[in-house]
Amino acid sequence: MKMVTVTFFILSAILFLGTIKFLFELKRPGVYPPKQVVKKRAAALAGGGGICLLLAFLLSNFS
Repeated sequence: MKMVTVTFFILSAILFLGTIKFLFELKRPGVYPPKQVVKKRAAALAGGGGICLLLAFLLSNFS
């Protein structure tokens, strides 16, 4: 069970790093794809990272 928890922590860190990358892309002028698409991607990665982090905390506390 410890390995699953560590995997969720690592996955959440990767998703949050992807979110940061897309947020930096929003600051650049003339970015392709359009900014609305980049915002949706950043929101999706942040949501996935939050869910994985929540699962990791729950698994670490209750196992």
